[in-house]
Amino acid sequence: MADESSRLAFPAGFWWGTGNSSNQCEGAAPAGDWLPWERAGHAPPSGNGNGFAERYRQDFALLAGIGLNHFRLSLEWARLEPEEGQHDQGEIERYRTLLQAGRAAGINMWVTAHHFTLPAWFSAMGSFGDERARTYYWRRHIEFLAETFGDLVYGWKPINEPHAYALCGWLLGLFPPGRTDMAAARRMLIATHLANHEAWKALRGGDWPVVTIQDLAPAIPASAADADRRAAAAVDDLAFGCWIRMVRDGVLELPALPGLPPLERIEDPEFVGAFDVIGFSYYRASSVRANPSPESTSGVTLGPYPPDAKVGLMGYAPWSGGLRLVLDRLHADLPGKPLLISEYGVGTADDAERCEYIHQGVAVAADALERGIDLRGFFHWTGIDNYEWNLGFTVPFGLIAPDRTPRPSADVIASYARR
Repeated sequence: MADESSRLAFPAGFWWGTGNSSNQCEGAAPAGDWLPWERAGHAPPSGNGNGFAERYRQDFALLAGIGLNHFRLSLEWARLEPEEGQHDQGEIERYRTLLQAGRAAGINMWVTAHHFTLPAWFSAMGSFGDERARTYYWRRHIEFLAETFGDLVYGWKPINEPHAYALCGWLLGLFPPGRTDMAAARRMLIATHLANHEAWKALRGGDWPVVTIQDLAPAIPASAADADRRAAAAVDDLAFGCWIRMVRDGVLELPALPGLPPLERIEDPEFVGAFDVIGFSYYRASSVRANPSPESTSGVTLGPYPPDAKVGLMGYAPWSGGLRLVLDRLHADLPGKPLLISEYGVGTADDAERCEYIHQGVAVAADALERGIDLRGFFHWTGIDNYEWNLGFTVPFGLIAPDRTPRPSADVIASYARR
């Protein structure tokens, strides 16, 4: 695979990048909703993350040196506006200096407005689930980001993984507020997609691309049984179908589920064609089995796919074949839309495994281009090991170790990006 992939070519201007989030690389913000979550014992302490706030100049030099000239980071809302209506000028200047340093290193800077964490005051309103919070305070924040940092930004990726945010916080109990309520999770998923669209409306028309980050995992029935097929279709609709119909057909709705009231169907012609590029994160595919047990919060059981594959530190099986499934699905369902691999990586202590997984993913990307898919870039997650939410610092995702020593996988990605 490595020898074959070394001959692959990519078009000039292809976006080779990586990224991080503030909470993972800077640590939880004092005024945010994650620090109380840590202190309540729900997640390991994040401390100062991987030290990015102090070492960003060194980090940018390392990443630029391996040819990754695109970089995504989140500007932590809770640091910029720790109390409603009161901005911290020191944090504004710090983030401007950081963005300027990235540009000076030859890196195009992308900004995410929401990467799972929020100011405590906004969360107390009900997060995106509160209509005024979403349409006024969130919209106001997006406009503030554009006005304050837009001159330094190459592109925007407003909300990181709406599907993961809603399900981890309101169904699986892994993120604040720690609920396990399918009805609440469904409402929050709709609200988060609407918030993403609010950001698009505020940012569109500028001199920058506005891109999604949908977390996409193909859902494959665990058997040919009708119940498993229906379960996989429901999982697929939560991850793929609902937002694809939104940007293609102008309709936002979720499928009806047994025992739950139907959600309002929302139609808006402004949904159609939203976002300049459809970006996504890809880490796995899932085997789906129906689980009607009363103890199941979702009515399904997810397992690794392929079923006989090695399961990694995150509890799933890294499988590059699923990346091709995602690219083909998006190309078919959203014809004419440019695509972006916004995150692709593997959490493993075995860097040889990471090297091979990169080769495989890049080969899939090159094949997609050869088959006529308009793929704009490949972002590896992540550049430098950081805090992995509920797992703390135990899962290495980086091309570079925390002490800033590049791993062999950094040379692998460089062999493509430098060309």
